[in-house]
Amino acid sequence: MLFGTLIKELRISKKLKLIDLATQLRMDKGLLSKIENNERRATKDQVEKLIQILDANPKLLHTSWLASKIIYEIENQDYVLEALKVAEQIVKFNAIKSESLDDLTLELITLKNQLDTFQPIPASQLENLINAYKIDYTFESNRIEGNTLTLQETALVVEKGLTINGKSMREHLEAINHAEAIDFITDLVKYNTPFTERILLQIHSLVLRSIDKENAGRYRNIQVRIGGSNYLPPAPFLIQKQMEDYFLFYESNVSKMHPVVLAADMHEKLVTIHPFIDGNGQTSRLVMNLIALQNGYPIINISGENKNRMDYYNALEQVQVHNNNKLFRVLIANYAKSSLSDWIKLCS
Repeated sequence: MLFGTLIKELRISKKLKLIDLATQLRMDKGLLSKIENNERRATKDQVEKLIQILDANPKLLHTSWLASKIIYEIENQDYVLEALKVAEQIVKFNAIKSESLDDLTLELITLKNQLDTFQPIPASQLENLINAYKIDYTFESNRIEGNTLTLQETALVVEKGLTINGKSMREHLEAINHAEAIDFITDLVKYNTPFTERILLQIHSLVLRSIDKENAGRYRNIQVRIGGSNYLPPAPFLIQKQMEDYFLFYESNVSKMHPVVLAADMHEKLVTIHPFIDGNGQTSRLVMNLIALQNGYPIINISGENKNRMDYYNALEQVQVHNNNKLFRVLIANYAKSSLSDWIKLCS
């Protein structure tokens, strides 16, 4: 609803005449009439006064007012929908960029302490939580990489061993392999197994099992490019040294950094090195979640929905191209916060 139409309806619902509202606003009656008929735009100060006088929902009025301003600016212009999509991405990007990682870290600590009050979670309940997240996480992680199985189809493939008509064998294997890789990292946590290069290669081997036998669990020996990105991964002869540095970074920071921030960095650094021919994304997210689980955090599940996937890729490119890791850390911290909140609700 346009702003003026909304104001008119609110005024009528309050049984106020036009002249009465104009008087309270200290505004000319004719001007208010033009605002109600969407012929003139209200100022921000006028919007604030209208909220008070009409006892209106601030979010509702501000949203309608901003939407009307946008429509006024872009009406009858070419490429409106394309421009709105670009604007939405920029607004979301700036909103994430302005968030404070320190504030988010404090929120994570508070939520984690709240979750810890339910410890120990009964074994049967914990198993149900992990199994539920296993399907959701498998679906979302594979969807980021282009897998077209739906959530329900992913569950049928993983839990029932069914074959989905019209879906490729690779898509089936990606679902099965990823679910088993989650079982693998949860076992690592159960037995307090430290994260090492051997473990990383085992995770990758599971991700590509029966998909690419030759390259599963092996670093690449060819140059690769990332589709749609301005970032060029390192040449193959640099990978071994960069992976040594990767594990040195982990050992140096495993006891110093907040675990969610460390998990985000280990995720980003691995996908930036891009050490494998294929499966870098799934493997990097599994490593992130191994670190999260090792520290008592639930699985961090990044949405594969188109808009969220673009936010994820944009945040990664900010690190890879502009050497700015704040956006990616904040993005992952917000997903971790969401997972903690979900688990707290389920345990309550």
